[in-house]
Amino acid sequence: MKNKQNSLAIFENFKIRRYYDEATETWYFSVVDIIAALTDSSNPTDYLKKLRKRDFELASYLGTNCPQVEMLTETGKMRKTLAGSPEHLFRIIQSVPSKKAEPIKLWLARVGYERIEEISDPEKALNRSREYWQKMGRSKAWIQQRMMGQEVRNKLTDYWQNNKVQKLYFLKTFYIRIIVSNFIVFMLK
Repeated sequence: MKNKQNSLAIFENFKIRRYYDEATETWYFSVVDIIAALTDSSNPTDYLKKLRKRDFELASYLGTNCPQVEMLTETGKMRKTLAGSPEHLFRIIQSVPSKKAEPIKLWLARVGYERIEEISDPEKALNRSREYWQKMGRSKAWIQQRMMGQEVRNKLTDYWQNNKVQKLYFLKTFYIRIIVSNFIVFMLK
């Protein structure tokens, strides 16, 4: 992997090594460090090995999806370690029998259920977004503008797709936002 940026994240006083891949814009976290934080194991590497032996599907998943990434060790040397994106970590957490993992498992179950509800009734997703932004202290005008901006962007991208607009190298996300913002300001006048 290229364009690496190594750093530490802190989770309940545990140092979690992480790596940012600029090409995919994804954070990867040390699987062994996550296991250490969730299990309080004195030997998280051994714990992970035993977990992989017991759960063949997990072992296969890790081998296929989780890359070996060079990360700084406590001794100051760069060593390859198994790393996972947040999606990979959620899969690993499901296999860890630990009290510390239970709140995360319950949260995953709730979020999964909410997502299924949103698929069957998309309005629930909009309402959840509104509630979230209100809790964050956003004004009603800001929320309305944000929702309109998303709707305008969806219409614009649908138009491009329906009219088989293939390549718009000159229109990156920045330019799309400018166009959409100007359109919203125009519509609000």
